[in-house]
This record gives sequence, structure tokens and C-alpha cells, in this order.
Amino acid sequence: MNLYAVLAIYNFEMARTRRTLMRSIISPVISTSLYFVVFGAAVGSRIPEISGVPYGAFIAPGLIMLSLLTQSVSNASFGIYFPRFTGTIYELLSAPISYLEITIGYVGAAATKSIILGLIMLATASLFVPLRIEHPFWMLIFLVLTAFTFSLLGFIIGIWADGFEKLQLVPLVVITPLTFLGGSFYSTDVLSPFWKTVTLFNPVVYLISGFRWSFYSIADVNVGISVVMTIVFLSVFLIIIGWIFKTGYRLKH
Repeated sequence: MNLYAVLAIYNFEMARTRRTLMRSIISPVISTSLYFVVFGAAVGSRIPEISGVPYGAFIAPGLIMLSLLTQSVSNASFGIYFPRFTGTIYELLSAPISYLEITIGYVGAAATKSIILGLIMLATASLFVPLRIEHPFWMLIFLVLTAFTFSLLGFIIGIWADGFEKLQLVPLVVITPLTFLGGSFYSTDVLSPFWKTVTLFNPVVYLISGFRWSFYSIADVNVGISVVMTIVFLSVFLIIIGWIFKTGYRLKH
């Protein structure tokens, strides 16, 4: 393992975050705070509790997960797309560094930024709603696994995209709708049996359900299934990245 190369990529990406602090951290925190104000005050006044949890506190894990997913994808996709756009990716591919080390550097930096953002948002949420974390260990596990999993997805998108517009396509058209429909603002128990079954085909449901369980011990899906599904997503994205580097898809042509 060429740790010097991995750290060079990692430190470069983390330095970019410091240069774009407003877009990387402050903007998502402000946006999520507005969600708490709007949904917590407006909707929360009509829905006092869900499963014994105040509505504002109930939606907190979903809002944190929403930002975590979108930021993980955005950070990783831009991180690998920019070297492709400028042409410096060819210098990286010709350097004495393996594909695994390249992936670790970029994905590790993107996941680190997302985890930091998630913890900041957790602290911010505690200012608005009465949060409690009954399983802090599992909360961190879901936070870390989700950040790395969707950073891998962002890495794939950054290689696939051939323009800046496509970098925003998947987060806006796919990730955000799936998160909104994945139980961020409601429990799937309120749905009819048919729609509840349909919801189970939404992968984000398992992430939000497991993350919310770590806070309040309530879940729409068994927490064991949530962990397994998260690991499955992680494995699938790793396989796809392995295929990309093996074939040189969008990298060597």
C-alpha cells in the first residue's frame, strides 16, 4: 500500500473542502435548519408525535441522512470528475499507484467530509429538537457505512459523467426523491399494505430506518436487514469500481 500517494490525494481533497467551506458545509447546514423550522413548526404542530417521538425529533435522522447521501455523492463525484475534466487523471493513472489506492484517497476524503457534516448537523438538530441517541455505536456505524457507500456511488458517477450537468443529475433526480419517499418525514407504517410493500424496493428506506433505530429504537425495517442491505450496496459499488478500472471505462478513452 502506497500510503504517501493515498495521503497526497486525501489531503488535496480535504484542502479543497477548506477552500469551499461555504458550499461544502455551511450551505447544507443552513438548508437543513430551514427544514427543521418549516417541517418542525408547520407540520409538527399538526402531527405532535409518531411512535411516541415528537415529530421534529422523528424527522431529524431522515434530514441528516438526506444531506449525508447527497453530499457524499456530490463530494466524491466532483473529486474524481475534475481531474478527468482537466486531464490530470492521466498523470494519476500513469503514476506508481494502484487503482485501489486512488479509490481509497478520493472516497476516503469524500466520506470524511460527509461524516464531519453529519456530526455538525447532528449538533445543529439538537438545538431545534429534543434528540436522544439510544444506540450511539450503531449510529456511528450507520453514519460511516452510509458515507462510504454513497461516496463510492459518487465516485462512479464522477467517472460516468461527461459534463457538469450530469454530476447533478443523479443527486437531484434520483437520490433526493428516493430519500423523500424513503420515510424521511413519515413512518412507512402509515402507508397501505400495497404501498408499504412498494416502499421496500427503495434502498434508502433501509438506511433511514436503521439510522432512526439508532436514535429511538423504532424502525420500519428490521435493523439487521438494514445493516445487511447497506453492506450489499457497498459491495455492489466496489464491484462496479473494480470493473471500471479493469476495463478503463471513461478513463483510458
